[in-house]
Amino acid sequence: MNNTKKPNILFIMSDDHAAHAMSCYGSRINETPNIDRIANEGMRFDNCFCTNSICSPSRAAILTGKYNHLNGVKTIDDELDGRQMTFPKLLQADGYQTAMIGKWHLGHGGDADPTGFDYWTAVRGQGEYHDPIFLDAEGAKQIKGYATDIITDITLDWIDKRDKDRPFMVMCHHKAPHRPWQPDEKHAHLYEDVDIPEPETFYDDYKTRSQAAVEARMRIDRDMKDEVDLKGLPPEGLSAIEEKKWKYQRYIKDYLRCVASIDDNVGRVLDYLDKEGLAEDTIIIYTSDQGFFLGDHGWYDKRFMYEESLRMPFVVRYPRAIQPGTVATAMALNVDFPVTFLDFAGVDIPEDMQGHSLRPIFAGEEPEGWRTSMYYRYWMHLDKYHNVYSHYGLRTDRYKLIYYYAEALGSSGSIEEKRQPEWELFDLEEDPYEINNVYGNPNYAERVSALKQELRRLQLDVLDEPVEEID
Repeated sequence: MNNTKKPNILFIMSDDHAAHAMSCYGSRINETPNIDRIANEGMRFDNCFCTNSICSPSRAAILTGKYNHLNGVKTIDDELDGRQMTFPKLLQADGYQTAMIGKWHLGHGGDADPTGFDYWTAVRGQGEYHDPIFLDAEGAKQIKGYATDIITDITLDWIDKRDKDRPFMVMCHHKAPHRPWQPDEKHAHLYEDVDIPEPETFYDDYKTRSQAAVEARMRIDRDMKDEVDLKGLPPEGLSAIEEKKWKYQRYIKDYLRCVASIDDNVGRVLDYLDKEGLAEDTIIIYTSDQGFFLGDHGWYDKRFMYEESLRMPFVVRYPRAIQPGTVATAMALNVDFPVTFLDFAGVDIPEDMQGHSLRPIFAGEEPEGWRTSMYYRYWMHLDKYHNVYSHYGLRTDRYKLIYYYAEALGSSGSIEEKRQPEWELFDLEEDPYEINNVYGNPNYAERVSALKQELRRLQLDVLDEPVEEID
């Protein structure tokens, strides 16, 4: 076996696919047999987190290996300046064939167009599920069909027509299962005759938590009113609880139907790699740009630093380096992805990339001094749709400390209305569902002090600035 051969890299990323809607992560609500196949034949990461739980910033972090205050994409209203260095540019310069197909969501036109790719075609903006419009260097064109199928078709066609004497890297970015949830015809009636289990925190009342949790406009019962989301209005005569249950079933079933189409198409990709004899030489990854609330805390959407939003699914198969059926508990971040790809390709890693290579983790080894805490920052204060406060914080293996500094600070898409700053602390061992904020509990006073110091250390490490000095 030639272990020095440069691997192909096939990076499949969906949008808003929460780990707890994947059966390899123990989902109670659906099955994903093809995504599970990657985990079963490779590695599942149980502690992979995003550094900013919103689409464009996460994508920018994955491309650049930098936190958002350095790559310039802090909110979904920021465009990526394509003149900066990204891992596709470095792979391309090293002889890789590179492609980006599907959702870009980092701006279009001029310096915001995808760069570092031999070929790219991107859905317009968020993209449409049915008969989507794709943009490329030559303009716009509409393609008939369902977005998830089309993106997979284009990906496989590009791989099939590649120069077979050189390695390839392709980013296959699905629009699904982003809102509004519109399944394809094949899955339109999936789950029709069953009730999807409600999450444990479905009736959360936020009583111990920050005003940020209270004011967020992401509640299924109160804020999900759009007939596009619900495919109709609730029947008359329902009680408040009955209406909430009705809305949840309408929402979650369409969400899971969109996921089912992704899973089918992942299966198509895996079958193609097997058929073409590419499986051994290809690192194949399935992930999502962040997590998503699936009725957890009574919410939909993301943005918050709570677990369901913070956690990214990340499963990877590479027979040359990963033993099948393995599980990694080491903490991984989205800024680690590009560094890992460059490491496997044997390409020098720029000093300003802030992630760490996961290559030793793939081999089942956790390097000495590997991170035991991570830094998070959400910049988009009080956007007009979701009303989530800006905040930053850290997560360790047991604790999560969040500071809602609650100011726009000039970030795009934010509203310049300051709110009262607040802290939250969760003991994830005692309270895995993050119901009980223990920040003011005197039993945790020493822990709070230590975590604040760690938070400041992390900010310094990633070159971010605190809103105010941490006491």
